[in-house]
Amino acid sequence: MTNRQPQTNSSANIATDPTLSARSIFTLDHLAELADYSLMGSLNCDPDATKTGDDHEPRQVFSGHYVPVKPTPIQDPKYISHSKDFFSELGFADSLAKDPSFMAMFSGDMSQVPEPMKKFGWATGYALSIYGTEYTQQCPFRNGNGYGDGRAMSVLEAVIKGKRWEMQLKGGGPTPYCRGADGRAVLRSSVREFLAQENMHALGVPTSRSLCFYVSKTETVNRPWYSNGSRSENPDRLVSEAVAISTRAASSFLRVGQLELFARRVRANEHPQAMEELQKIVLHLIDREYADIIDMQLSIPEKVVILAQEFRTRLMSLIANWIRVGFCQGNFNSDNCAAGGFTLDYGPFGFCDVFHPYYQPWTGGGQHFSFMNQANAAQKNFGSFCSALRPLLESHPESLQALNEIDSDFPAAIQIQMEKMWASKLGLGSMVAASHSALFIDEAKEQFGEELNTAFKEVLSDLHILMMQTPVDYTIFFRELSSIPEDIRPLKKSFYTGAKQDKKSIEMDQRWIEWLAKWKTLLNTAIDVNTESSHSLEAISKQMKLVNPKYILREWLVVPAYQQAAIGDYSLIQELQEIMTQPYAEQSQEIENKYYRLKPRDFFAMGGVSHLSCSS
Repeated sequence: MTNRQPQTNSSANIATDPTLSARSIFTLDHLAELADYSLMGSLNCDPDATKTGDDHEPRQVFSGHYVPVKPTPIQDPKYISHSKDFFSELGFADSLAKDPSFMAMFSGDMSQVPEPMKKFGWATGYALSIYGTEYTQQCPFRNGNGYGDGRAMSVLEAVIKGKRWEMQLKGGGPTPYCRGADGRAVLRSSVREFLAQENMHALGVPTSRSLCFYVSKTETVNRPWYSNGSRSENPDRLVSEAVAISTRAASSFLRVGQLELFARRVRANEHPQAMEELQKIVLHLIDREYADIIDMQLSIPEKVVILAQEFRTRLMSLIANWIRVGFCQGNFNSDNCAAGGFTLDYGPFGFCDVFHPYYQPWTGGGQHFSFMNQANAAQKNFGSFCSALRPLLESHPESLQALNEIDSDFPAAIQIQMEKMWASKLGLGSMVAASHSALFIDEAKEQFGEELNTAFKEVLSDLHILMMQTPVDYTIFFRELSSIPEDIRPLKKSFYTGAKQDKKSIEMDQRWIEWLAKWKTLLNTAIDVNTESSHSLEAISKQMKLVNPKYILREWLVVPAYQQAAIGDYSLIQELQEIMTQPYAEQSQEIENKYYRLKPRDFFAMGGVSHLSCSS
């Protein structure tokens, strides 16, 4: 990266030292040897910040890419859990999670960290766009200069096994962006995020990762939440909850909202370095997330255009994966949209039980962030992303035109991506791909391809209607369909209609029988179209089971886990960890009976289970 500043610590050559990056890490001293602070080394510090990180009161931040902030340690930290899979990937010994020095750092006490680690972390500001419209009302200063990481702060960048990881505390105390809040997260929300990130990774969905988390034995905060069994839309009581800090890790925590902030400052000519800061953060994003794709020798306009193309590809794939596994982010603002193209924020998220296009776990989210509208929300965020890049291309009309075309082509491109995803869930991926391919080069074959594509769309449309009218459990339905059943009896395991047999249910069964027959006809066509000898119903079934999970992190499974954790029993958290990191596997009959079943009717419309207004 051309604007990177010289490293000021002994970790500058870590990435090229295989003996350091490949060995197992047993102590915080070992981890410290891998520290490499690229963001603070190459971007601008807020000129009004303190050098020590003692900066916890709400204030305006006018310039700079980050603010040094010292975390506020939780009192009397106690180990709850760590991700064994992620520890193994990083080469961390499991014992490290309970090492006193490691525990201290990742529960917010950085006073004794070994050199060359820094004794403070950093928080970042960003703009807020909701469905493509920028807002400043949430900022206490009404101008956007106070909006940013209010309780999340990064504490380390390290190059481990040749890959850079940024580690960030969630609930590490107030920052200048805290808007008067306490900067804390509670045990309940920490359990949700800790389990969800690793479940999503195991599902094959790009995501930030869970490292570890700790709870305070003595410190509590008050939060609004739901009474047991409440059907209220909003919390109906104030509860005292234990404070926790979870550590999440990602290649970076750069967001679309950050680029927007610096572009806004350019357009408003807020300070002389505004354009330089926008350029720096865009180049830093490329360095952190796209260096393996974008040639560093290209000009800035060339880099920007490729960046937009690549981010669009990742973002579309991400949304398709969300829909594939039944995940709804709930609050897909631009500040919750990772510029690296992965799932970042796990606040008011949820997994579908009953399929509905407008499923929305967050009572404040509205239809625009609902399950099947996530592609539209992504388009709005991508538009904000492109808008933030445009100031860099003002004197390069050809590059600007290319960027505008990438932006305007988003709807058509994501429609193709979504069709491919639905085709894969239905075992028709090869057929749909073939219908768009060069296999059909003469008029007759092209007509056949169009007929196949039309038939697929009809089957898919009919399926969505049936799934809503029945209704069905999203995950169970597609998993049972993956076995390519002889009749509809296995599919009825996913039906929420019960065993009643009246005229309406009999008519619905007949419609399902007809749909199943049409779908199987298409499957056989897919086999005929595909020239591979291994392409058979058995092979299709195996492939379908690789894209249609059996186990997802349903909210009604998580609630007992954090309720038990509140009284010191972490066994259910550990059990869910084990199950949800094997979401496609056929597990024991006991596990299947417990976790592969319909949502109990008592949980429908229950606050904190079927919906939530916050998750802090």
